[in-house]
Amino acid sequence: MAADAVSLDERARRQALNALLVYTFFMVAGFTMVMPLVAVHFVDRIGMTAAAVGAALAVRQITQQGLAVFGGALADRIGNRPMIVAGVLLRALGFAALGFATDMPTLFVAMLVSALGGALFEAPYQAAIASLTTDANRARYYSFSNTISGIATTGGPLLGVALLRFEFRIVCLAAAACFALNAVVALLLPRMPVPAEAPRLAQGFRLVLRNRPFVLLTLIMMGYWFVSVQINITFPLLVVRLTGSEEGIGVMFALSAAMTILLQYPATRWLARRLATEQILFVGLVLMAIGMSALAFVNSFPTFLASVGIFSLGSLLTRPTQQAITAGLADRNALGTFLGFNSLALAVGGGIGNLFGGWMFDTAGRMATPMVPWLIFALVALLTGVALRALLRVKAHLR
Repeated sequence: MAADAVSLDERARRQALNALLVYTFFMVAGFTMVMPLVAVHFVDRIGMTAAAVGAALAVRQITQQGLAVFGGALADRIGNRPMIVAGVLLRALGFAALGFATDMPTLFVAMLVSALGGALFEAPYQAAIASLTTDANRARYYSFSNTISGIATTGGPLLGVALLRFEFRIVCLAAAACFALNAVVALLLPRMPVPAEAPRLAQGFRLVLRNRPFVLLTLIMMGYWFVSVQINITFPLLVVRLTGSEEGIGVMFALSAAMTILLQYPATRWLARRLATEQILFVGLVLMAIGMSALAFVNSFPTFLASVGIFSLGSLLTRPTQQAITAGLADRNALGTFLGFNSLALAVGGGIGNLFGGWMFDTAGRMATPMVPWLIFALVALLTGVALRALLRVKAHLR
């Protein structure tokens, strides 16, 4: 999609990237306002099992990321903007419906509608960023964008917990409003023409499958997402187990987000001058593994926060690095298709992480083996880091 970048002048491209930062803020704020509270609300207030809620979250994850490749392929043909607008409006409907869910069928329907919206907007949103940035400024933009995400992640859960005192339905409607507002932001984006050589759907898939480093990266990243999504399922459940209330969830996300805001941009810039990309990625995953291992031994909320701090430090190093690597390996004439295909990593890895995370948390509690899930998560993070580093060292030989 290089045509997008060259067809807009520098001023228009800069304005579009700034608009996408606003979009990022409301997207993340709306999501983090409600999703960390889903497990707590439906388990502790509605009376569902953690495994059942984890299954609903897994369905959302698998549906959204599994279908994102089709949203990306459509964006390659008709443009990013209309796909983003349609997707965020559907996400708003799904989040609003979530507030009225009182049983498993309605919970699954709300999750599915929300997932379909995400499948439409996620790859076009990522493709818009990839097409508007260059190799020289992409990693820097992702770091700054993730800093904006950190600010939104700070406010989102805190606002969600505050609104939860009134009613969970109010939380869901406020989150839906964020995505409805993003439809307006997306309409203000300049019209970015589709590339002249945009492939058809089948051609796009063939391009992806021929790119062996990209396919292997997607497969390995399933391990990263398996671990990463635990912050939305097992972390909140552990907070409630340790403290007996939901208040600590907002504190946990505020800590993680504050670290992202303060450290991500300077830390990644500082490390980029000293380490290769694959080394930064490896360091981040090792830190995530250490943080997960530490959670196996926590017995108080302060020690829990210390462990989350280590995990968050690893995450803030890993996220922008893997985003830049993914965009750099994608074909410029089929960015939507490539980035949609890469969403399968989150679909499979995140889906399994949600499903088995909830199940392992329940099972470990019943069997009095609370350390086991966290040690498994740590092992997966470490093995993912080793595999990613090996892939990035030999990628030139795999083409």
